Amino acid sequence: MIFLTLLQAAAPAAGSQPQGGGWSMWIMLILIFAIMWLFMIRPQRKQQKEMEQFRNALKKGDKVITAGGIYGTIAEVKEGERTVLLRVDGDVKLRVDKSSLQKDPAAAPAPAPAAPAKSEEKAEPEKK
Repeated sequence: MIFLTLLQAAAPAAGSQPQGGGWSMWIMLILIFAIMWLFMIRPQRKQQKEMEQFRNALKKGDKVITAGGIYGTIAEVKEGERTVLLRVDGDVKLRVDKSSLQKDPAAAPAPAPAAPAKSEEKAEPEKK
């Protein structure tokens, strides 16, 4: 009973607005949307722009992967067309849509290995 009495006393009177409660809710909603945009939407748009640039810059000899998982090399690119000719193996060629192509990660140049650090002092053999 005492708990119910305390809750009724803490509740605002009918017709009055809660003090400060409305603004904090709006600030939290805005912060949630800002964080979602920062961590989800913005990186996705950046990735889409990079893929669009890659697909527009395709040239003969580029190694790619299709959406179906077929690895190949670009054999022919015509300006203004949405398709490219993909050489898969030997004389096997496929015409595929540019939107189904991705960059082949195996074709990317590997980073140069770092040279091992040389120690200035040579290790002396243990004396017994």
